[in-house]
Amino acid sequence: MSGKSAYDVLHERGFIEQVTDEKSIRDLLERENITCYIGFDPTAASLHIGSLVPIMSLMHMQSCGHKPIALVGGGTALIGDPSGKTEMRRILTRDEIDKNAEGIKRQLSQYLDFGEGRALMVNNADWLAKLNYLEFLRDVGCCFSVNRMLTAESCKMRLEKGLNFIEFNYMLLQSYDFYYLCKNYGCILQMGGNDQWGNIVAGIDLTRRLEEKKTYGVTFPLLTTSQGHKMGKTEKGTVWLDAGLTTPYDYFQYWINTEDSDVKRFLALFTLLPMEEVGEVKKLTDSGLNLAKAVLAFEATRITHGQEAAVAAWGAAVDTFGLKPLSPDLFPSSSIPRTGISRDISAIPAVAKTREEIAAGIPAFELFYDVDLCATKSEARRVISQGGGYVNGEQLQAFDEKISINHLNENGEIHLRKGKKRHIVIRVS
Repeated sequence: MSGKSAYDVLHERGFIEQVTDEKSIRDLLERENITCYIGFDPTAASLHIGSLVPIMSLMHMQSCGHKPIALVGGGTALIGDPSGKTEMRRILTRDEIDKNAEGIKRQLSQYLDFGEGRALMVNNADWLAKLNYLEFLRDVGCCFSVNRMLTAESCKMRLEKGLNFIEFNYMLLQSYDFYYLCKNYGCILQMGGNDQWGNIVAGIDLTRRLEEKKTYGVTFPLLTTSQGHKMGKTEKGTVWLDAGLTTPYDYFQYWINTEDSDVKRFLALFTLLPMEEVGEVKKLTDSGLNLAKAVLAFEATRITHGQEAAVAAWGAAVDTFGLKPLSPDLFPSSSIPRTGISRDISAIPAVAKTREEIAAGIPAFELFYDVDLCATKSEARRVISQGGGYVNGEQLQAFDEKISINHLNENGEIHLRKGKKRHIVIRVS
């Protein structure tokens, strides 16, 4: 391989938290192409932004010549992973999990090339569901110390509230996954969030015992924003990677509202821009920093939803965020069109109303609630009374000010805004 090794790429971009044998892993990734894997939890129909760090790490591994395996945990999801959870989650049926797993497989194809020999997607239900319980206890269970398992963070934080025997088995099954993938696919590196450290180390130990092979582990930091907020959580709920659950515009909007102190870190983690360009962010202030946020939003949206959706979201942002064209010397590797981008609100979420519905006028607070800009009418009253409600860019002066056909623009639309971040278009016919 030429250029930077995968380890160097992951390290400089901020992906690496812990490694089992740093020198050996670094030398290995410089010397040869390997097979690695990460597991994804199919307990929802879509992955969310919290899954992007592992997804992006697999993209970098593949671009450096390595072969990623994306494991969909259709089998382990039947019992539940206690890691990072304070109580047992709802157990899904096999049909629910299989349906979710299929959706996640399609979703991961947006990020990885699953062409011949390039990457694999597997479902651990294919081997875990076939295990004979007594044979598993005899051949695998004997390799685990209960005392050691109880010291793992995934178990310790649940002991006070209660850790049931089903969840206690999770470490054994995830360890068996690593052994199985090593034996059948030559996989020698497992990666995952830092809350998976104990499970990864246990899998390395099991593979050494049963397969007599040297394997490795890498964990990623569990990300929060600089304000301490969990990644991907907004007032509207979880930010999903599925366009049917979170629109490309809302996805773009999430990233463009990144805190100033997070921009450089997020550009490194969630885009493919060269680090030389990412490093220039420290020199930017004010409007320049706002453009950097827009580049982050564009590139993150492009990776997840494609170039066309990203351009549409950028065109909407020209209007809603007052963006200026990107100069040629700022993030030159970005695929943002430098010219020809004009105001385009088609990507902004919209609702339909008839002329009859708004003919007599609708009090602003009721309309803000009706189109889901506010969760309750009392919130709508408060937001508008405090100056946070806008119609067609003009600040509303009273919470009960009536919005009617007099507010229609030349396109037969009314543009509502809550604060700086939330926009919606009412299309009147």
